[in-house]
Amino acid sequence: MALKKKPVTGMKDMMPKEMEIRDYLIHLIKDTYKTFGFQSVETPCVEHIENLCSKQGGDNEKLIFKIMKRGEKLKLAEAKEENDLADSGLRYDLTVPLARYYANHANELPSPFKALQIGSVWRADRPQRGRFRQFTQCDIDILGEAGNLAEIELILATTAMLGKIGFRNFTVGINNRNILKAMADYSGFQEKDYDDVFIILDKMDKIGAGGVASELQGLGYSSENVERYLSLFDEVEPDLSGIRYLKEKLGDSLSPETAESMEMIMSSVEAAKEYDFRLKFDPTMVRGQSYYTGTIFEVTMDDFGGAVAGGGRYDKMIGKFTGQDTPACGFSIGFERIVMLLLESGYEVPKNGTRKAYLLEKNMSKEGMLKVLGLAKADREAGRQILIVNMKKNKKFQKEQLMAEGYEEIIDCYADSVDQL
Repeated sequence: MALKKKPVTGMKDMMPKEMEIRDYLIHLIKDTYKTFGFQSVETPCVEHIENLCSKQGGDNEKLIFKIMKRGEKLKLAEAKEENDLADSGLRYDLTVPLARYYANHANELPSPFKALQIGSVWRADRPQRGRFRQFTQCDIDILGEAGNLAEIELILATTAMLGKIGFRNFTVGINNRNILKAMADYSGFQEKDYDDVFIILDKMDKIGAGGVASELQGLGYSSENVERYLSLFDEVEPDLSGIRYLKEKLGDSLSPETAESMEMIMSSVEAAKEYDFRLKFDPTMVRGQSYYTGTIFEVTMDDFGGAVAGGGRYDKMIGKFTGQDTPACGFSIGFERIVMLLLESGYEVPKNGTRKAYLLEKNMSKEGMLKVLGLAKADREAGRQILIVNMKKNKKFQKEQLMAEGYEEIIDCYADSVDQL
């Protein structure tokens, strides 16, 4: 039976053009984030199954690629459920592994600690445009900082990075889980139903206010409760005035500290941002992960019908490992979606130096080869990208291909004239 040429469903082979963009982006991202004081870390791609199934990852926990126990630990006959067969799994994001990493190394790290992590993650998801089962995540996190300086710096760093790539028409939406809870409390919803209420609210852009109202009534709430809730969204503005309006409207349901923190974050970002983008207060933003405890944010682009970056505060996660809560806040960009947008737009990686190719005649002598290798070495030391390749019969077509790949200078190297190079 012939072996299969195509990659496994949800995975993909990457061609040189895409890899050139990916490599450039990773270099740019690291350089940009390091100017904000973030330090690179790395965690294993395999994580303890208990950590992955700790009810912190929302629906992602249903998508884990689990790894079976090995050797004597694998007891098929005694297994009663799936987890009896697995003791680890491929990480579905970088946040849970980072929390474990910090819990394990906190005494060796500065406080606050600004972490930068880029790596592959895996989810047994349904593949679609911009979504794969193996993909790269790129996260920055600030651990040990309880104040809103963490949110401000995360937003400024992420938007600076997007601006350096060349994106302009994007919006940073910001909300707070405590505002979501206050609006639900004000409307008469019970705390035990908050998660269900937020899941329904998160569908607002898909099913509209009417659909949200119908589903909320399906939870057993009266039309008065639902109307009071939805009227809040009709009256709030997507800026600082919207936060001030809710601060006054919600009364004791919303703590003054939450409103003041949101005002501080938004006004500071507007004053200090390096590139132009829209900053929007969005009280309908939920973000699915159950580990978020406070501020949440997303980046959306006009060129892509959805979020390309997101994050928020998760002050309870590290405490699951240590028994003591630690302030934590992070922002993750959708690396794969950004690469896809750049590929579709015909993006060209900026060239740092001339690309030059030497075409060698088939019967090149040893002396001629050494001459070309010496020239290539000098070119590389001067910062050029050099390709040495044998000359093909159809030299015209070969040159056209090389020019299409970005080689600006192509040198024909014939055995009888190499000394003239």
